[in-house]
Amino acid sequence: MKFEKHIQSLEETEQLAVNLAERLESQDTITLEGDLGAGKTTFTQALAKGLGIKRTVNSPTFTIMKQYEGRLPLNHLDVYRLMDSDEDLGWEEIFYGDAVTVVEWAHLIEEDLPKERLAITIKRTGEQERLFILEPMGARYVELCEELMK
Repeated sequence: MKFEKHIQSLEETEQLAVNLAERLESQDTITLEGDLGAGKTTFTQALAKGLGIKRTVNSPTFTIMKQYEGRLPLNHLDVYRLMDSDEDLGWEEIFYGDAVTVVEWAHLIEEDLPKERLAITIKRTGEQERLFILEPMGARYVELCEELMK
């Protein structure tokens, strides 16, 4: 099952992320895929804002993971640099702790991801227009997507 949402502006992207953030619980995992510049980090920044995080959120490309405190803690991972690595960063602690986890370029660690998660693919369809494809994996995420798409 997949859900699609056509977004016309940066403001709509931010609203989608904030609406999602309001429904998140600890141990939720969101994976983000999309070409460079599709808006993965922008989406994560708005998600963080929705979680009440005050710090500036930027891509953790060179550090792999950054952590932020808000209503729920946020683990923000960019695993692009792990492309040809078998490195285990302690996935159990990351995914099953008390935080929400967002993983950019998640396909690179597919075998380490929780089976239940929300996979989001962002496709550029114009200057600010995007197509968000939400693929819930697990009953909780199906319900979350149904609420989000109302």
